[in-house]
Amino acid sequence: MIYETIITTCSPEGEVHIAPFGIQWQAGRVLIMPYQPSTTLNNILQTKSAVLNLTDDVRVFAAAIARKKMFSTLPVGHGHSVRLSDCLAHHVLSLDTVEPDENRPKLWMKVVESQTHAPFMGFNRAQAAVVELAVLVSRLHLLPAEKITQEMQYLQIAIDKTAGPNELEAWQWLVDCVNNHQAQQTGMQQA
Repeated sequence: MIYETIITTCSPEGEVHIAPFGIQWQAGRVLIMPYQPSTTLNNILQTKSAVLNLTDDVRVFAAAIARKKMFSTLPVGHGHSVRLSDCLAHHVLSLDTVEPDENRPKLWMKVVESQTHAPFMGFNRAQAAVVELAVLVSRLHLLPAEKITQEMQYLQIAIDKTAGPNELEAWQWLVDCVNNHQAQQTGMQQA
């Protein structure tokens, strides 16, 4: 099973990077499989650490994909680790094992510290729709435009029925990304 989370990492110089990641829990460890090249991959390999953040604020997922810097972090653990200031829980991770792969190496991480900050209040369909659109937007270069449009139309139903202000804001950021991508594709075809 893959869980959608936010991974925060830092460069050796302390530059924070926030990225949505589907992770797996296996035998008490966390498996992260970043694509190469990736800032998250480089930061983990260099610092041997990361933080898994659990949040129900889907704006974080959308902001990371839409390249909006708007979420603050706090230092945690030892060394190069930060967590989202506003998250439900976090787990400080330490690199345990690397299984090399030219596309997606497997980074096995041990949990060295965990803390809960707020209760989980339940699922919202609009939140799930935003996360799904964030995944689609991260793959715009791989998917046909028709598939993106079709998926967005279906996901829009959940947005229309259940979204609050945070979900609407996140949704719009991602829609803007899709529109910008499609405009670029159209411009390239016309050139």
